[in-house]
Amino acid sequence: MLIRNAEIWATGAPGICRDVRVGDTRIEAVGALSPRPGERVIDARGAALLPGLHDHHIHLAATAAARASLDCGPPAVCDESALRQALRRAGGSGWLRATGYHESVAGMLRREDLDGWLPERPLRIQHRSGRMWFLNSRALDLLLENAAPPSGLERDAGGWTGRLFDEDAWLRRVLAGSPPDLTALGRDLSRYGVTGVTDMSPNNNAETVAWLASARQDGFAPQVVIAGTRELAEVAMPPGLALGPVKIHLHEAALPDLDAQIALARRAHAQGRGLAIHCTTEVELVFALALLREAGPVRGDRIEHAGIAPDALVAQIAELGLQVVSQPAFIAERGDQYRKGVASEDWPHLYRLRAFRKAGVVLAAGSDAPYGTIDPWAAMRAACTRRTREGHVIGPAESLDPEQALDLFLADPLDLARQRRVEPGAAADLCLLDRPWNEAREQLDGAMVRATISAGRLVHERPVLAHDSIDEPPVTRRAHADTAAR
Repeated sequence: MLIRNAEIWATGAPGICRDVRVGDTRIEAVGALSPRPGERVIDARGAALLPGLHDHHIHLAATAAARASLDCGPPAVCDESALRQALRRAGGSGWLRATGYHESVAGMLRREDLDGWLPERPLRIQHRSGRMWFLNSRALDLLLENAAPPSGLERDAGGWTGRLFDEDAWLRRVLAGSPPDLTALGRDLSRYGVTGVTDMSPNNNAETVAWLASARQDGFAPQVVIAGTRELAEVAMPPGLALGPVKIHLHEAALPDLDAQIALARRAHAQGRGLAIHCTTEVELVFALALLREAGPVRGDRIEHAGIAPDALVAQIAELGLQVVSQPAFIAERGDQYRKGVASEDWPHLYRLRAFRKAGVVLAAGSDAPYGTIDPWAAMRAACTRRTREGHVIGPAESLDPEQALDLFLADPLDLARQRRVEPGAAADLCLLDRPWNEAREQLDGAMVRATISAGRLVHERPVLAHDSIDEPPVTRRAHADTAAR
């Protein structure tokens, strides 16, 4: 495949265009190139050609499942009345799965609440954090008919509350659910120019690898780095899959034994793998830094989220040489809830970006989907504006410029310190926009993605539109003429 007249991201000089030849899995050449007989040619018309975007933190199974679930959290559902109506409007008679719930809607739900709204069918509602389910009595009865209650099922003086904590594995086993189909999710990721993802589910294991390998054979285009258990190191990775870090999911209300986590960290490091530690609160971050300081940090150890990071902890992250994978879109999507539920003195410390860059910390970004949007362009806009849905700006000093925001999704997923570029020998993972970067940077909109190439294969292409016809600027013509003359 030959992409002609493209503004190459690697040049760092907007307006300088080249041709790019794409091989089976690698970029073969960049320059003034002539088409080969029978070679497919895409005329970029002076538009920007970027490396394919990579989502560095996503939960694929949960994201695919959420798409078949009822959305019952902000902004779609913001109060008890709206929640009640949404549940009653849902069709069907079997299990109803709802996601995205936040306690700002109607508090911490109990089964009696759900019974009053939907008594006749089994209902489970997932908290936005992903760590908690609310079950009605019908759901509880069905689950406990087939299995003993797990330790994470809450009980008080009144009996089962219907709150289930950190028991997704138990739920999957009792419900005997099959992994969801990833086809539609893969199409949408490709539509945004995403050519790779890192699945950050902490319980990923050999079964996960087999499921993802099958999904890729069935057409899921993005390549996958799989984080998860330490045992993953013993699993052979098929083409398109790669081994990622060991995931530790901290929860402030029930922190694990520190010595046990230090031992786990040392065993992971002995495998040549870094740690990826979930830290959304300041307490979790303090625990993670103590853990890594004692275990001895290695290149590739990373903090996921760094949701609240005061200056002193940013300095410690830099001192230890740790990396951070943030979720800029959370400021846009959840910022208004943060302003209600987070102490105002911590607002400047929420999902920081520029502070990490200034401290020399390697910084990348992910969606954390389904708990955030899969659209990386929305995350880039949020990184630049720091603006909530209601128009408030949180932590304006943490904003990035569009190039820095884009770089969050261009890091090498196996080495976040390395930025990928469009150059000979690089992986043939590409995102072609429909306009030059100096125009694209003003909008940062996924609708600008004209074509996506993953591992040398065209996985997304939309029809050429009228506004895609870009007059070739004089500097572009000079670049081609100069290259041909040499």
